[in-house]
Amino acid sequence: MSKSDTVKTFGTRSALAFIVSFGIVSLFADMAYEGMRGISGPYLALLGASGAAVGIIAGTGELAGYLLRLGSARIVERTRAYWLIALLGYVVQMAAVPLLALAGNWWMAAVLIVFERAGKALRNPAANTMMSRAGEHIGQGWAFGLHEALDQTGAMVGPLIAALVLAEHHQYREALLWLGVPAALTILCVLVTAVRFPYAGHVKPTHVPGVARGLSHAFWLYTASASLFAFGFADYSLAAYHFAKADIVGAPVIPILYAAAMGSAGAGSLLFGRWFDRRGLAVLFPGIVLAACAPPLMFLGGTAVAIAGTVLWGVALGVQDAIMSAAIARLVPEQLRARAYGVFPAVYGVAWFLGSALLGELYDHSLVAVAAVAAGAQLLALYPLRLAMRRQNASQ
Repeated sequence: MSKSDTVKTFGTRSALAFIVSFGIVSLFADMAYEGMRGISGPYLALLGASGAAVGIIAGTGELAGYLLRLGSARIVERTRAYWLIALLGYVVQMAAVPLLALAGNWWMAAVLIVFERAGKALRNPAANTMMSRAGEHIGQGWAFGLHEALDQTGAMVGPLIAALVLAEHHQYREALLWLGVPAALTILCVLVTAVRFPYAGHVKPTHVPGVARGLSHAFWLYTASASLFAFGFADYSLAAYHFAKADIVGAPVIPILYAAAMGSAGAGSLLFGRWFDRRGLAVLFPGIVLAACAPPLMFLGGTAVAIAGTVLWGVALGVQDAIMSAAIARLVPEQLRARAYGVFPAVYGVAWFLGSALLGELYDHSLVAVAAVAAGAQLLALYPLRLAMRRQNASQ
């Protein structure tokens, strides 16, 4: 690396170019792994998994994915090897997608689903920290919202690829193999981005004068709010399992519904990301209310109502994914962001795991209980969010 690289940093144009470039990486990545996730529920059912097993697998994958970010964040903070760790994470994650086609039973598939989440965990603190540096120049909400919109574009196309292959060949394994193409393109694009923007990973050391060594009370309150949201956020694999078991829609339509949800997530991330730059954490209030409306519609309604609930579920997902990272960048100084991007997902992931396991268990007994627990937990998230806003305002 040249000396000029070590002092170069983002300007407004280069920051926007970096976000778009990283967004294209995420577009292909989401095309691969969200295409996989869009059919994982029915695929697991085909391999013999129960509803409880599907919920536990989804929750375990998220738990591993989020908890492992603690270790990844610590490594990133100590080594400051942001690009190397991000690259390794993408390689691990993308390899899991086509390998899932080779699973001979549901527990082997479960291991690969967890493996895919682990790859995302490895690269996420480094990637988010680099993007937050670009966000300082164009607005954190716009940076993460734009990135999330490109991300969700891939998440919309991936399930459509899976649906097309299923419609033509009626084979989940073949659909998973086709998703290996965007997986390979992901690795190529992240390598190009790393070469073009090497200075994105030049983050200042953690211990510098004038920077607090601990995370703020506002950060922890926001983490509590997001964790309640995660506890009640039903994974799409459980919803897809329900759609297939209750014959809400045909098997080829299930990934199409997921694609529609990802499209609405992209639109929600753009809208709420721009809104966040003007209004801050307050924009999460309507996002949480929308999320609370989705479970009753998806699990208690017929075809039309379930479709509407899935679209609302997607909007809520886009809002949370975009604003979550942007809010951390606003609440935490640059030097501590890798740590925050590790701690926050770990707590969030434990909540997601517990919620997914409970919702999966409840599904085998009562759909009303699934809807009530999911919606109730998300509405409870409004209280610590309000406290976080008060703490943030008091510190400014």
